[in-house]
Amino acid sequence: MNSINIKKLKLIIPFLCLTLFVSCNDDDSNAVNKEQPTISIRLVDAPGDYEAVNVEIVDVMIKMNNDSDDDNGWISLDANNETVNLLDFTGGFSKVLVEKFPIPAGTLSQMRLVLGDGNTIVIKNENDEDETFELKTPSAQQSGLKLKVNTLIEEGFTYDFILDFDVEKSIVHAGNSGNIILKPVLYVSAEASSGIIEGTVSPNNVPSIVSVLIDDKGTPETDDDFVISAYTNETNGAFALWGVPAGNYEVIAKPIDEASDYSYGNTTDVLVKNGEITVIPNPIELMLKPGSIRGDVTNDIMVSVTVKDTNNNIIASIDSNETGAFLLETIPAGTYTVSISATGFVSQDIENVVVETNLETTLEAVTLVAV
Repeated sequence: MNSINIKKLKLIIPFLCLTLFVSCNDDDSNAVNKEQPTISIRLVDAPGDYEAVNVEIVDVMIKMNNDSDDDNGWISLDANNETVNLLDFTGGFSKVLVEKFPIPAGTLSQMRLVLGDGNTIVIKNENDEDETFELKTPSAQQSGLKLKVNTLIEEGFTYDFILDFDVEKSIVHAGNSGNIILKPVLYVSAEASSGIIEGTVSPNNVPSIVSVLIDDKGTPETDDDFVISAYTNETNGAFALWGVPAGNYEVIAKPIDEASDYSYGNTTDVLVKNGEITVIPNPIELMLKPGSIRGDVTNDIMVSVTVKDTNNNIIASIDSNETGAFLLETIPAGTYTVSISATGFVSQDIENVVVETNLETTLEAVTLVAV
């Protein structure tokens, strides 16, 4: 894999008074150490099956050297107060919430994304029309979901964090009330303690979702596992999976439209290193959905059936039932030769058998000649 190092950059900001972190007044201001660390935070989204999910972002806040659950010690990072559509931030796109904001050195203990109450969701109704609904936010969530980070922040470096907003898990349809509730589910990761997977999917005009399964704690249990996913870019089929922990992964791509002629594609042994971008060199090829071949032998005997491609490679083989009927499934689309044989009979080859995607090819009935 081709890896591109994500460099830790030094930030030099002379004579800046940090009212958030140090005590300053009109008569005495402290110069900021030019080696003071900075933080950048980007928002990405795990895709959801909606037309739009609009959330009002009020702020991003952090706690330094403080892992307590109380509301003291939170530091505002002065994120822009704006409403964004979460579904815009897939396929390699991200939303910069905080950019190179100076913070103290120490342990970044917690982070939270603070949302307002101007949140809406757009869903297709039974007439295939867009319909907008209010997203209600429980009072317990209004102060922002607290995320444990526990990352050491050292002087002289900038730290890039990814907030992955899992839309599918965050939207709750509240039964008989008809309310749609926003209960944010987010994952946070630092690029210094995770990596990024970039690549493309072919054909690039088939909108797809690309994902990796993360074994969160390295245990056999799956309760703590989660999936990092992204949509492909409509222009060139590109994708980016943010915040992937170091490890070796299988990357899977599937068409968004289940009625597509394509099933899935994958690539294995994708090595991710902390602080690096792993570029998959070749496109992930989506496979066409297979077809099938059905036939019958009129001799009412059990026969052996073999399917070979144009290079004489055996694609599939099967024994018919006792009356000579057979069905070969999951045959890739293509042109084949079907060979039918049985003890005491002359074998018969049926050439130029065309199998089409997601369709069944039925052969004409075959009568074998006795030896």
